Amino acid sequence: MSLPDYQKTLREHAHVFAHAGEMRQQLEAQGSLSDWNAFAESWNDLALDNYMADHGRYRRRRHAVFEASADDIRRLPHQPHFQTLDYNSLNGGVERWFEPIQDEQANGQSLQTILRFCRDLFSGLMPSVKQWLVEVHQFRIEASADAEGLPTPEGMHRDGVDYVLVLLIKRRNIASGTTMIGSLDGSLSSSFTLSEPFDAALVDDARAYHGVTAVQPLDSSLPAYRDVLVVTFRQG
Repeated sequence: MSLPDYQKTLREHAHVFAHAGEMRQQLEAQGSLSDWNAFAESWNDLALDNYMADHGRYRRRRHAVFEASADDIRRLPHQPHFQTLDYNSLNGGVERWFEPIQDEQANGQSLQTILRFCRDLFSGLMPSVKQWLVEVHQFRIEASADAEGLPTPEGMHRDGVDYVLVLLIKRRNIASGTTMIGSLDGSLSSSFTLSEPFDAALVDDARAYHGVTAVQPLDSSLPAYRDVLVVTFRQG
């Protein structure tokens, strides 16, 4: 699929399941992924999410905020992530200060290429928007014999933004983790599993809910986790 194909599908269906091969091809058309291995390895250095209202200790993350326009993408000073309870009934309503994404990754080729891809894709859908506020989240969801991992503990939800990219970085020793897309009337419109690095979900957040089923270890004696990059764009 080409960039216009993604835009057409988002307009028609409010989501896209982008397979790894075509997604990587689209990213490489935007720029370099030369530091991809180091970028993916940085998920081994995420901090525990201490804001989980369910007291879970299965989520690790880092966070950064950017500003994107047609001419520039620049990182903003570190700031909290905030969602209202309307959009996150579990963890919303409070400012959540997460550890920042490290400069090497934030300024690196892979993330900058991903941000350019998103900017061009979403700006084509909303050409009147001159400036985007972009939030970037590195997530690792861990699973063990004692506790399954919940990628979306709040359940099916919207993020309160315009568009969302969920890009798979790595799956290790896990079962399930199925992405579900729901219509605004509550019906399930699609489901698929991000299984290979670069598999991605693109979501029109105003017109669709999304969620991911719990993950369990295939072999409880080995580490089990799901690493994703989540990028949200909303009008600045």
